[in-house]
Amino acid sequence: MTHATVREACLALPHATEDQPFGETVLVFRIGAKLFALLALDTHPPTLNLKCDPEEVVERQEQYETVGPGYHMNKRHWITVTLDGSVPPSSVRAWIEDAYRLVRASLPRKVQEALG
Repeated sequence: MTHATVREACLALPHATEDQPFGETVLVFRIGAKLFALLALDTHPPTLNLKCDPEEVVERQEQYETVGPGYHMNKRHWITVTLDGSVPPSSVRAWIEDAYRLVRASLPRKVQEALG
């Protein structure tokens, strides 16, 4: 996957937004005010940090060499995926959706209701 296809996949999710609070080299994707993905723009191949269910973190790391602990993130709840093609794009898209759902479910009820 490319930087552009990852961005498209993240922004295709309802109410997902992007910003760059950490500088021009990192895109941050949010639902509500909470992060679900971070995409490094200065890496080739691209690297993507994703929120992850703690029970799946180790499983994903064991399944793929290019999946590691979340870079600069809580290692129990985040993974970093190097998008060199070894993880199928369909899996990356599913993981993006999982990260989004996980974070959306953690939002306060009022925020979830406002999002519809």
